[in-house]
Amino acid sequence: MKRWLAGSIAAGLIFLSAVAMGGFEKTVVKKAAPQQDFYNQAQLFAEAINILRNEYVEEVDSKKLIYGAMKGMLESLDDFSQFLEPDEYNEIKVETKGEFGGVGVEITLKEGILTVIAPIAGTPAEAAGMRAGDRIVKIDGKSTKKITLDEAVKKMRGKPGTVVTLTVWREGPVNVIDIPIKRDIIKIRSIKKAEIIEDRIGYIKLAEFQENTPRDLDEAIKKLKIAGMDSLILDLRNNPGGLLDGAVDIAERFLGKGKPIVSIKARDPGQNAVFKSGGRAAGADFPMIVMVNEGSASASEIVAGAIKDNKRGIILGAKTFGKASVQTLIPLRDGSALRITTAYYQTPDGKMIKGEGITPDVIVASDTDGKSKAEDIFEKVEKPQEAVPKKDNQLDAAVNLMKAIRTYGP
Repeated sequence: MKRWLAGSIAAGLIFLSAVAMGGFEKTVVKKAAPQQDFYNQAQLFAEAINILRNEYVEEVDSKKLIYGAMKGMLESLDDFSQFLEPDEYNEIKVETKGEFGGVGVEITLKEGILTVIAPIAGTPAEAAGMRAGDRIVKIDGKSTKKITLDEAVKKMRGKPGTVVTLTVWREGPVNVIDIPIKRDIIKIRSIKKAEIIEDRIGYIKLAEFQENTPRDLDEAIKKLKIAGMDSLILDLRNNPGGLLDGAVDIAERFLGKGKPIVSIKARDPGQNAVFKSGGRAAGADFPMIVMVNEGSASASEIVAGAIKDNKRGIILGAKTFGKASVQTLIPLRDGSALRITTAYYQTPDGKMIKGEGITPDVIVASDTDGKSKAEDIFEKVEKPQEAVPKKDNQLDAAVNLMKAIRTYGP
């Protein structure tokens, strides 16, 4: 069974030979047949395994050896492909139900450093002050250098009520900050806030894309319309994504029938697909601004890209994370699983999201924007200190822009 979440194994061997031609030499390049090359590489792997079993100083646990090799193999492909041991795969299945134990933060490996995609809305990580882009350099005082995603998740999970201290690198006067977080049962709610914030302007904070998100959004829009809403600010900041179907369903709430939402580009052209709106536009009749930042990823980028390319609304904030790729979970016979990237997303205009992100129509930097070189992260240590922004300048800018749009038009 496969479940969608939001290159070849090896290059051919090259042989060179010189052939005399009228006093000149012509270099002839031949590639080994792909199937033969695969067997050659597989034999090399088997040879290494055999040597380790027979020559390593201690007796080798075969399962540990194979699992380690598979982890390294998947991690060598991209930042999001993973080999999941049985207990790790079970944790993934628990997470998709919307409730699990931990601190509530979406993480990835970026340039080899454990990086926060976004804290999940309403969780201990958000309450403690974790921010999108934070580089986690220590967990409970131990360095995360060369840590795997699986190891990081295990270290941050724990019994509710216990405390884990994350040491993060963050741009600012003080770069290294200790953030203690009390673990809790994480219950993910797709819509964190839905209210009229000012002068009939509706505001919806969408925290994550789940199976019930479209239904929740319909209810929120209905409630705001009854309250007199005549325009909407959809806040996708720090929304790490979720299910592809959820992103498509959300986008079509604001688009007319037949409008393109996203396309999928796979290795096999036969698996390419274009998703279009089915015309369930519950909120297509009023001005709209979509807010994004560096913590908006995957499904969030699909929605923002669809709104932008279809000129349905204005995108405001900071450039998004640039994750948008399809991960497929494929169970293996012993209860473990592969989580592999099987396709990339493109916006309706054909722009690749992976590595590029969505650039807002109106760029408004937050108080936390900034970058540092990866090689500096583990070398600088300063006294822990926390700095909290006093106001939401991006939301203020969105409200002011919406007032101008209603007065003068887009």
